[in-house]
Amino acid sequence: MSDPQAMHVPAPTTLPAVLTIAGSDCSGGAGIQADLKTMLACGVYGMSAITSITAQNTQGVSAVEDVSPDILAAQLDAVYTDIPPAATKIGMVSNARLIAVIGDALRKHQAPNVVLDPVMVSSSGTRLLDANAESALTGLFGLCRLITPNIPEAEVLCGQGFGEGSISTPDAMAHAAQRLASRYGCAVLVKGGHSVQGASDVLADTDGNLVWFRGEHIDNPNTHGTGCTLSSAIASALARGETLASAIRDGKAYLTGAIAAGLDLGHGSGPMDHAWRWRTR
Repeated sequence: MSDPQAMHVPAPTTLPAVLTIAGSDCSGGAGIQADLKTMLACGVYGMSAITSITAQNTQGVSAVEDVSPDILAAQLDAVYTDIPPAATKIGMVSNARLIAVIGDALRKHQAPNVVLDPVMVSSSGTRLLDANAESALTGLFGLCRLITPNIPEAEVLCGQGFGEGSISTPDAMAHAAQRLASRYGCAVLVKGGHSVQGASDVLADTDGNLVWFRGEHIDNPNTHGTGCTLSSAIASALARGETLASAIRDGKAYLTGAIAAGLDLGHGSGPMDHAWRWRTR
């Protein structure tokens, strides 16, 4: 006779797994915390390998302490050998030794669907990438399916002829995306959120083909963690099997909703509402 008090055990299920390799934000708006919230909201199983511990809030970053290369390598090995991710998102990595560890792991495990958000400077102006590590970071680009620089980051990565403020028109954005895709052998999404002309982004593939993703500027100063959130949403969609263009479109729609939800926390540029879809049902 069956026990009526016995708990029902559902049939086993699986979810696409996604790994974020990034820094920790104790205030929860960016970094690992924003990535994992986004992945949960986007229907995948999120995992993390922490590169740095930061003390930050909506007003800025006050301290950064990197983990050791050995502990980062151990985190990556633990994940890749047990729950191989269908996609990997890379965010804040502040020094060349950690970048080398990541590159070794991506090659060793032949990681698919790598999305890299080249975090160089925080939105509050704190430098998060050692200037000497910039060339090491670009060495990862060839292992990526997509990189997602904003306009200031794209200006730095393009180098000669692209000084500060040089990407100020849609044509300049498109040219920068094509230049980076050709140089580094991966697709490039140049994000237009820093532009006064709106929030449209442009994707260039390695053949120079362009796709625009149109967006309107939302009048909300609380945009802490937008880059982390978008790249994680794109990686999540890729893990679910979407094409790159579809993944970007879905990621952009998720980010737009999170900003438009109007969450207001903290005394500076606050976080977004990563659970906005549940609150609007």
